[in-house]
Amino acid sequence: MKRLWEISVRTTPEAEEAVTELLESLFSQAASSYTNLETGKVIASVFLSSKPRHFRASLLGGLARIKQCRLDPGIADFSLKRVQPRNWAESWKRHFKPIEISSALLIQPSWSKRRPQKRQAVVILDPGLSFGTGQHPTTVFCLQQLVNCRDRGRQQSFLDVGCGSGILAIAAAKLGYKPVEALDSDPEAVRIARGNARRNRVFNQVRIRSADLTTLPTRGAPKHDLVCANLTSDLLLAERQRIVSRLKPEGGLVLAGILKAEFPRLVRAYRSAGLKLVKSQAEKGWQSAAFLRR
Repeated sequence: MKRLWEISVRTTPEAEEAVTELLESLFSQAASSYTNLETGKVIASVFLSSKPRHFRASLLGGLARIKQCRLDPGIADFSLKRVQPRNWAESWKRHFKPIEISSALLIQPSWSKRRPQKRQAVVILDPGLSFGTGQHPTTVFCLQQLVNCRDRGRQQSFLDVGCGSGILAIAAAKLGYKPVEALDSDPEAVRIARGNARRNRVFNQVRIRSADLTTLPTRGAPKHDLVCANLTSDLLLAERQRIVSRLKPEGGLVLAGILKAEFPRLVRAYRSAGLKLVKSQAEKGWQSAAFLRR
């Protein structure tokens, strides 16, 4: 087996998620991170099959943009070294742990031996190339809202805009939402999400399709009881009308992927579209929100 190249960035807990996202966007590979409990330092890493070239300027530029968003990445020094493939594979297993959303939902990797609680829905999801394993605080917030908004006494529909790995749509199907629709502009993400749906035996309960949010019609489209959009702030702002048009009256909207510095502007925009902010949560430099359409 070929040895891999590892690029690691030493950073702070505050900027951990932002630095991990930066590595994923620069190298088109899933990144991982871990925290040294003794020093409090965070190491974010990405593993590549070939030696990367001419990446220094892009990486430093990305770290500078993180600082501009009022996140402190610390020294943010980086290293490049060769490692054995098994080190990369085992790093996932060390750092991806089961996530429990109350007694209703358990997200866990395939190697976990965690036993679910009675009647607890289980989603099996391993780290992969598409965003969404439940480890990111924005994804956790979306999962919490899926659980909190579920009313077993009635049928509720769900839409995930920018589905990535398919985690939210799969969880929604497991929780009893019906119908469930998910879309992503990346065909590879759609392929992976469909595979994850098959693995979790909900493929026939979830419609996963390739679609670009920026070209979706605003009239005549199906409306949903709950919509999740875990996207970048600029996209959430630019496509506000298209996102809100997918909501039923009194429907719920969950927005995530928002840096704290950008959050007030986004709230103002969605309030002006007739939505009421009912919950927000900030963690590790990110802030997420749940709205209700009035």
